[in-house]
Amino acid sequence: MQQRLIQALFLLSSVLLLSACGFALRGTGDVAVSEEWRSMHLITNNPNSEFSREVKTRFAANGVEWQEDRENANYAVVLGPEQFNQRNLSLNSEARAAEFELSMRSTFSVKDSEGKAVLGDTTSTVVKQMENDPRNVVGKAEEIRILKAEMRGELAQQILRRIAFFAAAQES
Repeated sequence: MQQRLIQALFLLSSVLLLSACGFALRGTGDVAVSEEWRSMHLITNNPNSEFSREVKTRFAANGVEWQEDRENANYAVVLGPEQFNQRNLSLNSEARAAEFELSMRSTFSVKDSEGKAVLGDTTSTVVKQMENDPRNVVGKAEEIRILKAEMRGELAQQILRRIAFFAAAQES
């Protein structure tokens, strides 16, 4: 009985210490979107792309309801395509790429229900670096694929934060 009490106290103190230091699982930080901004419509050239789906998922996880018809939404997010770029940062002794810089960006804007631009064209960018191993081409291609998926998520989260910040600034 006493051992269970000690285990429970240890678990409770561990949880309190983690929460006190600001620890949070990656991707669980909620962004406060005001009530008026929770009804949106997505305008994009490719609504079924991985990036568009990621944006919809991130916004929905923070309380935004996506409307199929633009007339039912308070605001419309006009989302440009993701633009991925890869460039060499450094070369090894054999003149092959030793490091890559991966960047992904997208332009977006927000219009109100009347079609007037509320937030003009804004560009969000995510940049990552990775080391290259020329002897492991298949593994590095898979690593780039995984990094691109992470970058899409970070880009969608960045867009959400910018819109939420803009909405909060409009209300105050």
